[in-house]
Amino acid sequence: MSGDSAPINLTNHFLIAMPGLEDALFSKSVVYVCEHNSKGALGIVINKPADMDLKALFEKIDLPMARSDLQGNSVFQGGPVQTERGFVLHEGTEVPGAEDSKSSLYASTMTIPGGLEMTTSKDVLEAISSGSGPRRVLVSLGYSAWAGGQLETELGENSWITVDADQGIIFDTPVDQRYDKALALLGLQAWMISTQAGHA
Repeated sequence: MSGDSAPINLTNHFLIAMPGLEDALFSKSVVYVCEHNSKGALGIVINKPADMDLKALFEKIDLPMARSDLQGNSVFQGGPVQTERGFVLHEGTEVPGAEDSKSSLYASTMTIPGGLEMTTSKDVLEAISSGSGPRRVLVSLGYSAWAGGQLETELGENSWITVDADQGIIFDTPVDQRYDKALALLGLQAWMISTQAGHA
């Protein structure tokens, strides 16, 4: 890619950490980008589990956990920003009778092009605790953020390679395989990428 002409938009993409990225949280990480524009980028690390599962998280916030399909799921370290807050990445929710496709069932939700939503209000957790809520969810504590131009700089430094996101990797792939599966979307394996490789 040449020049600084066309801005890139990596919303609904994975950022895959290159081997040279040795930051403790971001080393070998896969970040799902929820939003990327001229002001910056926001994403959730999808392959770094915290020392807690959803059942323990729900106990901590005094909610029952009625969803047996989710209670053993890991809570993730989504990034270094607001690590005390929960961020719920989930399938889009159709609001019955709503004409506007941007409508969500929950109070504070970002709709991500590509069919996912990220909700930060507790009502999504309350819905899950009562046995309903979105079918597929990834809950993280904290998120990752880049200031305007910062992510583009890191891409230029070969800290990350990018690929269109695959929801199957977020929700259906075992955590320890997510890095390799994300690389496989590009036809790559971990041994093929070195700190010198240029795949911008």
